[in-house]
Amino acid sequence: MLCCTALLCAALMALHTVIPNAALNLGSLFQTLLPWTGLAVPVLLVLAAVRRSRLAAVAVLAPALVWATLFGGTLTDRRSTGDGLTVLSHNVDEGNPDPAGTARALAGAGADVLALVELSRKSTPVYERELAAAYPHHAVLGGVGLWSRHRLTEVAEVPIMPWTRAVRATADTPGGPVAVYAAHLASVRVTAAGFTTDRRNEAARALAAAVRAEPAPRAVVLGDFNGTYRDRALAPLTSQLRSAHREAGDGFGFTYPAGFPVVRIDDVLVRGMTPLASWTLPATGSDHRPVAARLRQ
Repeated sequence: MLCCTALLCAALMALHTVIPNAALNLGSLFQTLLPWTGLAVPVLLVLAAVRRSRLAAVAVLAPALVWATLFGGTLTDRRSTGDGLTVLSHNVDEGNPDPAGTARALAGAGADVLALVELSRKSTPVYERELAAAYPHHAVLGGVGLWSRHRLTEVAEVPIMPWTRAVRATADTPGGPVAVYAAHLASVRVTAAGFTTDRRNEAARALAAAVRAEPAPRAVVLGDFNGTYRDRALAPLTSQLRSAHREAGDGFGFTYPAGFPVVRIDDVLVRGMTPLASWTLPATGSDHRPVAARLRQ
C-alpha cells in the first residue's frame, strides 16, 4: 500500500499539467499547492520506517526525485548583482490598520516604481501623503495605483473587470520607456463546490489580451494575480511573460497570507527585460507581503 501511495504521489507531481480542471478546478488547486506536495516524502519515509519496509523506503525515492526535479533549483539563490530598474508590488489590503506605516516601509525599500492594489478611499490619501517625497509621480484609478520616481505618461485603465482593477502607464526611465501594469485579478475561493476561479480566469484573459496588444518592447506586469505562475488557468497571461522570481529569486518567495505565507500569488512578470534579482519583503499591516525585483533594461 505504501509503495502504491508513493508511486501515485510521484505520478501526480510529474503529471500536474494534465490533472483535469473539469471537475472542481482540481488541476489549478493542485498546481497552486504543488510545492507542498513534497511534505508527502518525509511522511511516507516515517511510515516506511515504522513498518520496516525497505521496498516502501525505496519507492519513496520516486516522489522525492520528481519533487527535486520540479523545485530543486528553486531552493538555490538565483539572484545576481548589477544596476537596473527596481519595481515593487504590494496588495496593501483595504482593511490594513496602519496604511501610514505600510507606506513608510514601502518608501524605505528604495524601489523606482511601486504598484499598489486594494487601495481604499480612506487609505489612498494616506499613501499619497506618505509617498509624495520619494515618488513625485503617481496615478490612482479606483483601487489601483502607481507611484514612480520617473515621469508617468499614457495612464489608462485596463478593463479586466466591471470595476477598475488594473491600470497601465509608461514610465520614462533613464534606460528608456517601460510599459508598467498594475493589476489585481478577481479573488478565488476554496469551497465545497471546489476551487472557484471563473471570474479570475476571465480577468486574466482580459489582461493577457491587453499585454498581447502592448506595443512597447519592454513591459512589466505587477500585482496580485490570485494564483501562482504554474496555474495553467493563468497561462494566457504567463505564457507571454517571465516571472522575475522564477529566474532570479531565492527560495519560494511565498507572499500569502502574510503571517505564514504558503503560496506566491503576488508577482513581477516581465517582457523585454532581464531579471537580476527578486525578493519578498517583510510583512506590513497587510495580509499580503510585498514583492520586488531588479530588472536590467
